[in-house]
Amino acid sequence: MLNTKQIEYYDGHSLLQGYCAYQDDTKEKRPVILVAHDWSGQNEFARKKADLLASLGYIGFAIDMYGEGKVGQTKEEKMAFMQPLMADRQLLQKRILAAYQVAKEFELSNQLIGAIGFCFGGLCALDLARSGAAVQAIVSFHGLLQAPENNQQAISAKVLALHGYDDPMVNSEQMLQFANEMTEKKVDWQLHLYGNTMHAFTNPEANDPSFGTVYNSLADTRSWIAMRDFFAEVF
Repeated sequence: MLNTKQIEYYDGHSLLQGYCAYQDDTKEKRPVILVAHDWSGQNEFARKKADLLASLGYIGFAIDMYGEGKVGQTKEEKMAFMQPLMADRQLLQKRILAAYQVAKEFELSNQLIGAIGFCFGGLCALDLARSGAAVQAIVSFHGLLQAPENNQQAISAKVLALHGYDDPMVNSEQMLQFANEMTEKKVDWQLHLYGNTMHAFTNPEANDPSFGTVYNSLADTRSWIAMRDFFAEVF
């Protein structure tokens, strides 16, 4: 049976509101998978992904990168929430590390931690690995790929990036820079490109070609299968 609960945690004095989902038909300890939300905030989309991860036998933990559960309604609000973290990657890493520390303390956690993220959340998941945290696996769905400046930390996690070839938010040069970064740091990494696929391809509500966000059901299905197989290999 699916068990869900809200979890309050802190980054310094900043209150963060997470959402945890797990199957309670066994007391067996299991990996925790953090779910980093897109630029909207920790919304129903992120919570449903946590539920799906729970159905696969993990603890799904939809984290809060903005604080107090804030969710933007307009593009302007979303950008206003996201931009301070994009401008200060140390703050971003500190914020997701707070979620990582909480996840390690979950009663049913076996201390194996992974993370997935969508769009902005993909960058957050990748930055968790770039922080040097002892995470096992990172999956970025149509995430922003650029590395922080002067980031010298080793990456211990295996990394899977799932990306639309026609994503206007990340160009081919940035993909190559990401590949070079992962290679130089000797990461076990993969980059899967989906043809005829734009940004936000996992979100059924994405339908704005002029902005570059379009849902693609086939890429959505294929990317989730890729994530599932990746986690089965790692965990």
